[in-house]
Amino acid sequence: MIPRYRDLWRFRAPLSDGEIRSTERWLASARVALTIAAEFTLWMEPVRGLAYSRWLYWLLTGYLVNAVVVMLLVRFRPQSTKAFRLVVHAVDILWPVLISLFATAQRGPFFLFFVFVMAAAAYRWGLWETVGTAAAAVALLWTEALVVRAGLEPAADRWLRVVHLPRLGVSVRELDPQQLFMSSVYLIVLGFLLGYMSENQKKARAERVVITRVLSSTRVEAGLSGTLQQILGEVMSIYGARRVLSASQERNSYRVFLAEVSRGAEDSGTLRWREALPESEKVYLFESPADAIYAARGANGFSTVLLGRDGVRLRDASTEFLDALARVEKFDAMVSVALLFGTEWSGRVFLFDCEMMGNPEEELRFLQEFAEQVGPAIYNVYLVRRLRERAGALERGRFARELHDGAIQSLIGVEMQLDVLRRQSGTQAPVVNAELGRIQQLLREEVLKLRELMQAMKSFDVNADRLLGFISDTVERFRRETGIAAEFVSELERVDLPQKACRELARIVQESLVNVRKHSRAQHVLVRLAPRAGFLQLTVEDDGKGFSFSGRLSDAELETRGIGPGVIRERVRLLAGELAIESTPGHGARLEVRIPPARKAKHG
Repeated sequence: MIPRYRDLWRFRAPLSDGEIRSTERWLASARVALTIAAEFTLWMEPVRGLAYSRWLYWLLTGYLVNAVVVMLLVRFRPQSTKAFRLVVHAVDILWPVLISLFATAQRGPFFLFFVFVMAAAAYRWGLWETVGTAAAAVALLWTEALVVRAGLEPAADRWLRVVHLPRLGVSVRELDPQQLFMSSVYLIVLGFLLGYMSENQKKARAERVVITRVLSSTRVEAGLSGTLQQILGEVMSIYGARRVLSASQERNSYRVFLAEVSRGAEDSGTLRWREALPESEKVYLFESPADAIYAARGANGFSTVLLGRDGVRLRDASTEFLDALARVEKFDAMVSVALLFGTEWSGRVFLFDCEMMGNPEEELRFLQEFAEQVGPAIYNVYLVRRLRERAGALERGRFARELHDGAIQSLIGVEMQLDVLRRQSGTQAPVVNAELGRIQQLLREEVLKLRELMQAMKSFDVNADRLLGFISDTVERFRRETGIAAEFVSELERVDLPQKACRELARIVQESLVNVRKHSRAQHVLVRLAPRAGFLQLTVEDDGKGFSFSGRLSDAELETRGIGPGVIRERVRLLAGELAIESTPGHGARLEVRIPPARKAKHG
């Protein structure tokens, strides 16, 4: 259980070989300095608190030799192995226990040896190893006291007489049980204190390491999907979550983007985009003062921990959103944190069924810090990609102008010359006249295709004030260039839509007219924009040959059958709208797009 929840293991942030060697060198130097200081103190005050100072000198001298040898080994060996550190640590525990036979624990400087060995455990490992070191020292002290109480000194004298050796005159102090108990309490409390401080320091370091690792892995070349996959996969690995879900939305937009990374499946660790339902916004991007949320299912509902944006725990915040989320997502425990991408995007990240969670409140604060650091990195990737797209749009606009001023004008000139030549030939050469007419028609078709390509390549910014005029100009240009009678009717004086929605709606009109010209063989086209039942409805109706089906099909039915305009369908989904096509084969078709009304941008 302990290694499973150790932050260095969970965050995959172990100490490097250089850090381990640096720690061992520091401890080796401190060990030598502490032993020299103890011998100097004993030389200054050889009687106070000591049972027999001459033997204590020998013990300290032996420990000093050990300390010097360890220091030399640490400095000249290429690496410090785990077994070497354990042996050195075991010796560090035994020496102060032996010294305690000759000096009281409360008097003199020798209690510092216990402090040193626990500090060494804290630097090397963490909380539980430090507490274990304190417990081992206490157990050895009590064992030593029992052995001394059982008569260590007479037994030693008898053994010396058996082997015909003279008495050494070793005088040991029988340890006071009350004093030994207080020393044990001091050691255990000190072990907990040093271990807790070390664990917090190592956790803070591990959190910095994981944030740095995630930030260094964000690459513009990977795109937004690749960046999200890297970040969500890292979070899933840290907490052992079954699934990680990201829900995001652009301000003044309607569509919610759901990205999921799961483990245990065939595509484990791979980002998968999920289809967002109309109610997805209320389920995933709910309005709540809680910036970070922890919820665990219990017998009487959910137990929760809610933190505000400032990291303060909220006691009376509503948790109604959990019921809506639980109806859509299956989970026993959930962790969520708000994620802001600059000023244009907002969202939330959800972790379901985490296996490696520490204190929920502390974990939520870390996730808040994680989101604050990672959010701008994701937004930077988004901005760079957007700048590249705009640069590409400017280049495409320049190319479109070159087409208009060059190739299109040349093709129009050739088409006009062919028309003059065809008229001059008259009835004198009917075969040549027909062939010239065919070539003229091909040139006209290519000119129209180039114009449509030029329009598609152009980037334009259409807002609510310019939308009606833009659609009217588009329909009028379509009428002039194709010869198809086209009309635009608007029942609105002004459209109340955000700029992105206006741009998508204008593209839908352009794509619809292109499809009419290419496929319908229509003679008349009507484009209508009108309010219907609280929605904005765009209708494009023609009298052409229609589709292969008869009747009215919704967007889902069109997708199931694999028919209908895919580009228009995707643009309608970006607007969170509804698409329907009504067809009468041989008599025309009617395309309807319904867009929800505008709304205020969300903040927070």
